[in-house]
Amino acid sequence: MKSTADLIERYLMEQLKDSPNGAIDVQRNELAEMFSCVPSQINYVIATRFTLERGYIVESKRGGGGFIRIRQLGLEYLREVEELLRIVGDQIAQREAEGLVWRLHQNELLTTRESFLIRAAISRDVLLLPLPERDILRARILTAMLAEVFANPDAEG
Repeated sequence: MKSTADLIERYLMEQLKDSPNGAIDVQRNELAEMFSCVPSQINYVIATRFTLERGYIVESKRGGGGFIRIRQLGLEYLREVEELLRIVGDQIAQREAEGLVWRLHQNELLTTRESFLIRAAISRDVLLLPLPERDILRARILTAMLAEVFANPDAEG
């Protein structure tokens, strides 16, 4: 017998498959009612089974009439993100990191605000550590920030 989480996942996958644009908007409470479960179980399924690693972007809009949007990514996008994170690697110098951030901003993959925030977080003036620890920490911060930005490209500030 399938678990409730499996049934929710299957339902959402079918909805995505039938979607002409590869995205669906769902109401957490409505799904919880449909599957006779608590809304936190819907959150669990979405958080664990619709991840960037599995090829999905999930965004949440709060407030009255809020919804959760699940979008399936194309393979090209996933390859680009994976390549970008591979370029960063285990450590990266400030000049290389800033160049990468600048390029992403120039190609409109990062907003001006995102690029300023990332550059501030990875600055040697902030990462007061000796080398190579500083470059290792910079790579971790840059990777985490880029992964978050690309996992939630339409998130509002």
